[in-house]
Amino acid sequence: MTDIARPEVTGFFDERTFSVQYVVADPATRRCAIIDPVLDFDEKSGATATINADRILDFVRQNGLSVEWILDTHPHADHFSAADYLKSKTGAPKAIGEHVAEVQELWKDIYGWPDFPADGSQWDHLFAEGEPFRVGDIEARVMFSPGHTLASITYVIGDAAFVHDTLFQPDFGTARADFPGGSAKRLWQSIQEILALPDATRLFTGHDYKPGGRDPAWESTVRQQKATNKHLTQAKTEEDYVRLRQERDRSLPMPKLILAALQVNIDGGRLPEPEANGRRYLKIPLDALQGAAWD
Repeated sequence: MTDIARPEVTGFFDERTFSVQYVVADPATRRCAIIDPVLDFDEKSGATATINADRILDFVRQNGLSVEWILDTHPHADHFSAADYLKSKTGAPKAIGEHVAEVQELWKDIYGWPDFPADGSQWDHLFAEGEPFRVGDIEARVMFSPGHTLASITYVIGDAAFVHDTLFQPDFGTARADFPGGSAKRLWQSIQEILALPDATRLFTGHDYKPGGRDPAWESTVRQQKATNKHLTQAKTEEDYVRLRQERDRSLPMPKLILAALQVNIDGGRLPEPEANGRRYLKIPLDALQGAAWD
């Protein structure tokens, strides 16, 4: 892969949500993209903050970078997106995959929002399957990678692929597929498409749960994932993988922020508008999801 551009990739780990955010820069032009930024939210107090996003902005300034894109891989279920905040600070366009409209259509009903515009208009650009774009002078493209959600995409930027909730680090395996609109079968297919990239492709995941208490990590390669991913080495066929994934998903509780986060994230990272008293309110539907952990 010596003829493929190699962007500078810097990961920012959020300990509260186990999320990894990225700044992906073209070393020649000093232009960059920010991928999957986190807006801080404390579920106990209801407080919001911009600690993670401001850390990224400080990095951008200190390194003389110019932000071209603010990219989401999908509407996240475990943290709020800081895309809207970062757009307000940088002027860079927000983008996501065009299938986000399907996720919006699904969740607008769950939230009881009949007038919510489920058309992706909350972003400045909706990427189509295979659509090319650039970060600086580095060629990039979009891979549609559903399974975890209906709208999940992978950004392939030079020799780096940002796979978010498909593959985790090899010692943790693969992502869950039991959210509304998820599919273990489709996730398997998406993983196979990612693993068809050249073996030296750098893979960057969106979460790390630090199995065994190790330090957080977020980079691997296609070659490493093929050889050592704990789920893919156990399940060699689609049928075996679907069985393994569904069995594991049945044991997992829903993410603690899913009902709070999705109503912000399907709206492009915008917090609810203030009401007459100046306060913003989240709307939590009761008995909307299965999988309560009573024990």
